[in-house]
Amino acid sequence: MKDFSIPPCIISDIKKFEDVFNREITTNTTLLNIITSYILKTKGKQLRPILVFLSARMCGAITESTYSAAYMIELLHTATLLHDDVVDNAEKRRGFFSINALWKNKIAVLVGDYFLAKGLLHAIEKHEIEILGIISNAVKEMSEGELLQVEKSRKLNNTEEIYFEIIRKKTAALFVAAMTAGAVSSMQCNDEQKASIKKIAEILGVAFQIKDDILDYTSTNIIGKPAWNDLKEQKITLPLLHALSQVPKSEQRRIKHLLKKHKNKHGKLKEIVDFVTAFGGIEYAQQTIDTMCKEAIELTSVFPQNESRDAMIELIQFVSTRIK
Repeated sequence: MKDFSIPPCIISDIKKFEDVFNREITTNTTLLNIITSYILKTKGKQLRPILVFLSARMCGAITESTYSAAYMIELLHTATLLHDDVVDNAEKRRGFFSINALWKNKIAVLVGDYFLAKGLLHAIEKHEIEILGIISNAVKEMSEGELLQVEKSRKLNNTEEIYFEIIRKKTAALFVAAMTAGAVSSMQCNDEQKASIKKIAEILGVAFQIKDDILDYTSTNIIGKPAWNDLKEQKITLPLLHALSQVPKSEQRRIKHLLKKHKNKHGKLKEIVDFVTAFGGIEYAQQTIDTMCKEAIELTSVFPQNESRDAMIELIQFVSTRIK
């Protein structure tokens, strides 16, 4: 499977959501409207809103609360992307120039703050306190994950256990928030289904991030950011962690020294990439994804057999096999 499109069962849900989202982020501030228009033109697959609607439909039915959840999740996701690009000094996002590259860091941060404020105001206006709590917890987890990753990048002392803690927080937390909020919004989810939804979401988020980490080694600008970007930022992700575990301490020190002193030189970066490939880092990371996604598919068995469950299974398979 190379791509994933909006499931037929939620096409109308996403269309209605997009109409609301586009209308709600329009303001009387000219510069802000220019920037939000640019964001809408360069948006991704809207995976998180899709997760909200899929989980709601798997549990029962779409409600007005579901649209609120999707709106708030997408606002948060957009804000975090804007802030992440500033933190990473990224010039590209999905193959387009990032907001900070076009309008500088200050404006990118302020626009991100604007999206966060819109989400808070919406929650208060619609009395969506439970969903606000779910999303606020995700913000906390994501911030902790990013800070932990910065700390470990500086010290180059990451472990597999710490790696999984980082990605559970910085990536999977938003997947969990999206699917949990969707389940809660349906008003029909039992405790067993809620537990399954949360676990499926965590697996999806972790697997999605591992796949991103694989693509950083194997792709050239295919996901809208420079190849080997993680290595340039001295991030030790799962492929490299596994490769390091296969060699003596002396070789581990040599590779870590290369990682710390590469100065973005192609030859030194390529040496690390070749090392990861030679010692099975890519294969190990992909096997980890495949095992996790198999578990996620098994967890869908607590839900009725219907189009929504089939679409969730297709999405899990997409996460495992995607190439961008």
